[in-house]
Amino acid sequence: MSSERLSVFRPFQLIALCCVFIALALDVVAVLSPAWVTSDHFSLSLWEACRQALDGWHCLSTLRTDWQVAALVLILAGATITLLAFLVSLTWFCRGAYRQYYRIAALLLFAAAVLQVCALILYPIKFIDSSMLKTYHEFSWGYGLAWGAAIFMLGGAILFCLRTDLYEDPYY
Repeated sequence: MSSERLSVFRPFQLIALCCVFIALALDVVAVLSPAWVTSDHFSLSLWEACRQALDGWHCLSTLRTDWQVAALVLILAGATITLLAFLVSLTWFCRGAYRQYYRIAALLLFAAAVLQVCALILYPIKFIDSSMLKTYHEFSWGYGLAWGAAIFMLGGAILFCLRTDLYEDPYY
């Protein structure tokens, strides 16, 4: 009699790895985005504020105000931690499923998501508090991409926390 073991492939770690990659890509595009806040003749990004005059656009650095520097540092720290989590999870996904390393990646992603959400809450509060624009303005696609990155970070972290070994090990 031969004993065959049926193994079911549950791609939670692969989907989590894809979520982390998407979060990293969205974060990079959001950081490089020229438009976090826009109005008729104004554009604000993480790096510069631009106003449209009769002779063209005039841009100044936003790194002079403390809240904009804090938001940028929080976003960059979250992106760096996300990159580290991606590298850890990719390395151990290619080598084999080692649950403790996925837990480390999940913890890193939770920390990155907390930093990202803190920056995304700080940014509009301090923007409105500083009264940069007295006219109609809207938070643009760069800000929305940063929220998308935070959502994918949380999704990847939750998927890395799932215990797939319960389904695969008959002696557990």
